[in-house]
Amino acid sequence: MSKAELRFRQIHLDFHTSGDIGNVGDDFDPKDFVTTLEQARVDSITCFARCHHGYVYYDTKAFPERRHPHLKRNLLKEQIEACHARGIRAPIYTTIQWDHYTAHHHPEWLTMEADGSLHSNPPYDAGFYAYLCVNSPYMDLLKAHVQELFESVPVDGFFFDIVQPRECSCRFCRAGMEAKGVDASDPGVRRRYGVETINTFKRDLTAFVRQFSADCTIFYNAGHIGPRHRQAVDAYSHFEIESLPGGGWGYIHYPLSMRYARTLGVDCLGGTGRFHTSWGDFHSLKNQAALQFECFRILALGGKCSIGDQLHPRGKIDQSTYALIGSVYSEVEKKEPWCRGARGLADIAVFSPEEFTGDRIPAPAAGAVRMLQEKGHQFDVIDSQSDLSSYRVVVMPDSISVSPELAKKIEKYLAAGGAVIASHRSGLNADGTAFALSALGVKLKGDAPYSPDFIRPGEELGKGLPSPELVIYQRGMEVTAEPGSQVLAEVAVPYFNRGQRFCSHSHTPSSGKVGYPGAVRKGRAIYFAHPIFTQYSANAPRWCKQLFLNALDLLLPEPLVRTDAPTTAMVSLNEQAAENRWVLHLLHYIPERRGREIDTIEDVIPLHDISVSVLAPKPVQAVICAPGGEQLPFAVKDGRIEFTVPHVIGHQMVELAFG
Repeated sequence: MSKAELRFRQIHLDFHTSGDIGNVGDDFDPKDFVTTLEQARVDSITCFARCHHGYVYYDTKAFPERRHPHLKRNLLKEQIEACHARGIRAPIYTTIQWDHYTAHHHPEWLTMEADGSLHSNPPYDAGFYAYLCVNSPYMDLLKAHVQELFESVPVDGFFFDIVQPRECSCRFCRAGMEAKGVDASDPGVRRRYGVETINTFKRDLTAFVRQFSADCTIFYNAGHIGPRHRQAVDAYSHFEIESLPGGGWGYIHYPLSMRYARTLGVDCLGGTGRFHTSWGDFHSLKNQAALQFECFRILALGGKCSIGDQLHPRGKIDQSTYALIGSVYSEVEKKEPWCRGARGLADIAVFSPEEFTGDRIPAPAAGAVRMLQEKGHQFDVIDSQSDLSSYRVVVMPDSISVSPELAKKIEKYLAAGGAVIASHRSGLNADGTAFALSALGVKLKGDAPYSPDFIRPGEELGKGLPSPELVIYQRGMEVTAEPGSQVLAEVAVPYFNRGQRFCSHSHTPSSGKVGYPGAVRKGRAIYFAHPIFTQYSANAPRWCKQLFLNALDLLLPEPLVRTDAPTTAMVSLNEQAAENRWVLHLLHYIPERRGREIDTIEDVIPLHDISVSVLAPKPVQAVICAPGGEQLPFAVKDGRIEFTVPHVIGHQMVELAFG
């Protein structure tokens, strides 16, 4: 792994430039370029060697046919030399699986569907979205390209883009599966082989790079970091989490991905963009408040910042773009001392169904993340390989199947004093026929016979709820409580399911009759029969969140952080061990769906007099607003540090300095 330290203020400078555009790079001015970066407080910028169109942007001897046809200068070298002269890092971008030039000249290197069709957009459609197979001779071209870069320019690091597992039936992959003695006609075999192929590719290319540099940074981008990255984390120097509010990510993606990535032991950059929508959105600018939120949230979750831009084909850097970026990065620079070496603290872990489904934003996990963030809880996202011992509560949202090995792991965790909240199908065996986790204290009968039905919580789960009986729109499970278990909520059933018999506009009301348990507790485990997290992700019933938070209070009466901040605030607690302090981040930005396609932020709405209580592990010497330095009065009560933050204008850090 690289020992190079990531910078906090990165730019990812796209340069995907059509061969039908002339005068490429003609207006590039090295002095103007680097002066603009300096003024915007940028300290690292990824520059392009080769783009998705398949063109290269440096003086190449190995691939002269791939040089952009209208490029007359050694653009990449000029960019890197200008940056290095001012102390700015300049890692190099090159594309991997999308390369329009290569796909056109070597269609035999494309990945193939089982029906023989190629993974490519139609030939007359716009786009370069044809996937090249890394099992093909294309690998030799890539290595020659990488070696030439080392021979041509200084290399701080590599950003290898579009590196994703593909279920491929090309002749190279079929031969590979045949050599392994597996049945290539089985889709499951092809999917597993695709993951194995991409992980082998990453390790192989990393080993090749290390022949030339022991410490340049190396990252393979797939637009997401999730559980499958655990298998090949040794091929990376760090992670970069591409996550824009548009383009298929949305504002829930980054916290979900980062809260997982930060558990894998490598440094992380959080990647957003200056674009209003998504990549390639020329001559647009994001609202300043939105860019503030995205960058400050990256810091709050323990990451470093990367903002995506795209250089105009003529090569002139855009001043308005960097005025915007500079307005935010100047603030990031001031905050860095309280973010360097920070580690996120968490007393709760959320299992992600992504491990089983491959969905990068699983609805159950998204619902759990929203619920916990809206209450200010501190949590990580985990998978079945994660160490559970540091967490006080583990949440298994809706669809976490349990193998015998995972069942033993959770039972051991519970025996050591841990706690579990599970819902719906979580805890079932892989076949979904029975509960593999006996600790939940329930026995499966099957899918609930009625939907929607109505949860009727008891006193403990019903705190703060406006009605004794509340609808759950999505179908739950019918379970029975095992001996020794306590029913915390019952389910009232409707008169009938809506069909040929129906009532009113939506669903049939409750008949008042109790049908089956809705929530069951056995010791340190609580089970909900409904998919409350998926339900919250779909349409956010407050009662689903309140039921979960009430259950969490039963199992975690002393959480790391308590606050009276509104649900629109985000609260994150990090440790800086070297400085012997904790740093609390309070953010208040409110994304709005002002257009049909995207959430955005325009206004910063201040908060005042926010009460905070932190469960501290040792005596606190001072509570200080950072970076301003204002000391706050605090009290110590039952091991908790209690104080009031006078103002939160977008983002406020508070240092808890230990004696």
